[in-house]
Amino acid sequence: MRYVVIMAGGSGKRLWPLSRQDMPKQLLNVVGGKSLLRIAFERLGGIVPNEQVLVCTGADYADVVAAELPELGPENLMGEPEGRDSLNAVAWTAAVLAERDPDAVVAVVASDHIIHPVESFQSSLDEGFRVAESDPTALVTFGVVPTSPHTGYGYLERGESLAEHENACEVLAFKEKPDRATAQQYLDSGGYWWNSGMFVWRARTLLDQLEVLVPETYRAVTELAAHPEQLKEIYPQLERISVDYAVMEPVSQGRGTAHVVAVRLPITWHDVGGFAALGEQLPHDDQGNATSGVSVLVDARDNLVINQSEDGRLVAVVGLSGTVIVQTPQITLVCPVGEAERIKELLATVTAQLGRTYA
Repeated sequence: MRYVVIMAGGSGKRLWPLSRQDMPKQLLNVVGGKSLLRIAFERLGGIVPNEQVLVCTGADYADVVAAELPELGPENLMGEPEGRDSLNAVAWTAAVLAERDPDAVVAVVASDHIIHPVESFQSSLDEGFRVAESDPTALVTFGVVPTSPHTGYGYLERGESLAEHENACEVLAFKEKPDRATAQQYLDSGGYWWNSGMFVWRARTLLDQLEVLVPETYRAVTELAAHPEQLKEIYPQLERISVDYAVMEPVSQGRGTAHVVAVRLPITWHDVGGFAALGEQLPHDDQGNATSGVSVLVDARDNLVINQSEDGRLVAVVGLSGTVIVQTPQITLVCPVGEAERIKELLATVTAQLGRTYA
């Protein structure tokens, strides 16, 4: 049977102070009046019944997720006691689903992406399911057709196409985020796709790879599937590592007992990981300013202004360009657009000096 797991456990530190420890970025209503999580759920559009949709999120805000997605039962909301990177989230959910359904085929999708057109996403997801269903040794990922030499995404090096699936190919290698010149080479060659970080696999196939490559994680998640009451004791002890590093890259290099397949994802894709990406999703005025909430701008260009104050405060800007201004009920952030990637560093300093009150 087919299942979908929405990954909604990230903290979104690069969107601080919009994103906080009790309100991560996937729960923010900043794009079209809906949260990114709600958009991700609606994007599934009947691909599987609601009872076969799971959300893996942080236990601290599981109640907010439940309110955001009332269609899902409590048994389908999986709350991590603490974030332990992507491997453990996908391994835990795979083990739980394998316990429920030994034939489970699982798609893992993100909660912080903006994807258009939805129809193309759904078609590619269906093809990913069909690849995994027809080949029990396949770990399927999705490659976004690149439109620019983007340096913020990882890349997949494409191999031979699959005879049975015209939009799928073997993956030869995973490439780290490149510099500009390397990204241009990837784009010019036509042999690379952006790594979307979304997957489809048989739950049992993933667990088999864990047993070979990361046996301690395998033992821990199978124990959790059998004894969920031990979650708070076992989960925080898991090694913090990504699924790409722990499983997908080694398997693409010939380790493990599976192989990696990429399905073409012909979409417009935005990973809303920071303020630059978020700004692309907001309305712009004639001077290139992206705004949300009440603001007045004079002689200002290419700014991002977000006002989430709850007491009627105005954000007024004059003579600025290329600046991020974010106002929340408790915090005001001001920084050059070019320095927005340093917000994680800023948050670490705030926490070190003032504790977790503002985290």
